[in-house]
Amino acid sequence: MVPEKIRQEVEKLRKEIEYHNYRYYVLVSPIISDEEYDRLMKRLIELEEKYPELRTPDSPTQRVGGAPVEGFETVEHSEPMLSLDNTYSEEEIRNFDARVKRTVGTVEYVAELKIDGVSIALRYEKGMLVRAITRGDGLKGDDVTVNVKTIKSIPLRLPREIDLEVRGEIYMPVQYFEELNQQREEEGLTPFANPRNATAGTLHLLDPREVAKRNLDSFIYYVVKPESFGLKTQWEALEFLKELHFKVNPHNALCKNVDEVVEYWREWSRRRHELDYWVDGVVVKVNDFEKQRELGATAKSPRWAIAFKFPAQQARTKVLNVVLQVGRTGVITPVAEFEPVELEGTTVKRASLHNFDYIEELDLRIGDYVFIEKAGGIIPQVVQVLKELRDGDEVIVRPPDRCPVCGGVVGKESGEYVAYKCLNPHCPAKLKRHLEVFVSRQALDIQGLGSKIISKLVDAQLVKDIADLFYLTVFDLAQVSGVGPKMISNILSEIERAKNVELDRLILGLGIPGVGEKTAKVLAQKFGSLERLSEASVDQLLEIEGIGEELARNVYEYFRNPKTREIIEKLKKAGVQLGKVTAPEQNVLNGLTFCVTGTLKRFSREEIKRLIEKLGGHFTDSVTRKTDYLIVGSEPGSKLEKARKFGVKCMTEEEFLNMLREKGVENLG
Repeated sequence: MVPEKIRQEVEKLRKEIEYHNYRYYVLVSPIISDEEYDRLMKRLIELEEKYPELRTPDSPTQRVGGAPVEGFETVEHSEPMLSLDNTYSEEEIRNFDARVKRTVGTVEYVAELKIDGVSIALRYEKGMLVRAITRGDGLKGDDVTVNVKTIKSIPLRLPREIDLEVRGEIYMPVQYFEELNQQREEEGLTPFANPRNATAGTLHLLDPREVAKRNLDSFIYYVVKPESFGLKTQWEALEFLKELHFKVNPHNALCKNVDEVVEYWREWSRRRHELDYWVDGVVVKVNDFEKQRELGATAKSPRWAIAFKFPAQQARTKVLNVVLQVGRTGVITPVAEFEPVELEGTTVKRASLHNFDYIEELDLRIGDYVFIEKAGGIIPQVVQVLKELRDGDEVIVRPPDRCPVCGGVVGKESGEYVAYKCLNPHCPAKLKRHLEVFVSRQALDIQGLGSKIISKLVDAQLVKDIADLFYLTVFDLAQVSGVGPKMISNILSEIERAKNVELDRLILGLGIPGVGEKTAKVLAQKFGSLERLSEASVDQLLEIEGIGEELARNVYEYFRNPKTREIIEKLKKAGVQLGKVTAPEQNVLNGLTFCVTGTLKRFSREEIKRLIEKLGGHFTDSVTRKTDYLIVGSEPGSKLEKARKFGVKCMTEEEFLNMLREKGVENLG
């Protein structure tokens, strides 16, 4: 039984946290420090972990995202989500105004910035968010509720217990769009063309935890069936949405006539780059709902609203050079350098060309004249090559043979069709990403060394390879801004503990091209120590089941690299165990294959995987006819249906633990 005092504390904490979320993410006016907020959240997490029966879908702790989902259900809209007619000219917006007046007489308009994102419908029952649906084809959309719950500006619980449906736009802020595209380029992936595509792709990720990392945001602007709440105008509806703690765009304007609409459009055509989100025009709406109903709609669009788009701006310039940048994963990105040109209020000198396939598709050469424009009004990109202006002196751009940073060999890794990479695993340009892999949970699991601290350690030249982590001192870490005495102590303790890491996890952390968790385990069991693995021949590696010629060659060449030998020697001198192979504590699950669906109470997905493998079992991410058991948590997905179809045995988390106890397992993690 949960004490009533605890229930009350949990409820109070939730209300406090949601209020501070509203102040921070909607009003942008916090009244407590980040430290105070973190303390409230930490206490709520502690109580929900101690009393899991108190954890509810509307709790602020659930915004970080739960277990991966297995596809999206298609849901019918309560009323169609129509698209808007577009116009780019003042003449056409005045024609729109004339058509409206001929039908309903004099009108006021509400002008709203047109956010470049993804339309969403949000349904609430008794004030609780129950469903979030994408626009889809306008009649049906995808149920993306689990992902939308990670967006902090969308309330999980309203201040009033009402049944309500609202609509709005989910978008990705400028900063995160740029970071995401940079990350995609570094990983050899094609960058998103615009913020709308990035947002749509994010909302359809199957893992809500990944969605939570993308920092999506929202603006809500429409109430379905407004008359149910006594609302007579769009302007009243916007005020009503604010009262319910939705985020409403602060730049909306009530316009008495079309002249004020045009002035608003002109102003934001000039000022749109001041915003931290992308807008591509103005949505003009008849303010009065009765007049909206009188105007009606066509099969596709309402007659009472129109999108007044901003003009796309382009500039002509000359490509002076194409330089090469090496990203954190070794991906080589070509970057065009131009004659400086003014574009939408800024001077543009450079633009990413993404990859060499993109250059070939454009047939771009050094010396070409090109048109450039800004994607989303922010990021310069080449949109056209003016081939008719060539004089014959242009230079074809070809992929490099050698890395511009370390001189290592360049090529495409297996399965890569776009990205050229530096194939030297020890290229300095890759160091930050390599360190992140090395300290990750799957590898050495060194807590406290996040990407920001790693970046600072590398920039300060305190760490020049992965082995240098084991030589860090209190003095070294004290030089890193934002790292205090307690954190230093914790990091050094974690590093000391990591010296006893199992061999398979050490092998994984080395970053050998093509070697994942499964192969690392096989290599650890086969060779027993890092020294013996480093001496293995290609033929010896090929004898191992599942290792082909390319992977065998990768492993062999990795250990022949002089830098690898230097790192191994440094690890050894630092006291790192190079031959700790942990056999299963008890082979009680030997020969059995397990899979998990839904959210477990006691274990994360990674924790139960480790437990199963520690006991000699095999863990898989998908259900097949060879799966022996499916462990079913709360809110299971399609794996449960598959398991029933294939005749796979299903068990709860508690039944799984009981099975282990019956087999004599005492240490359950």
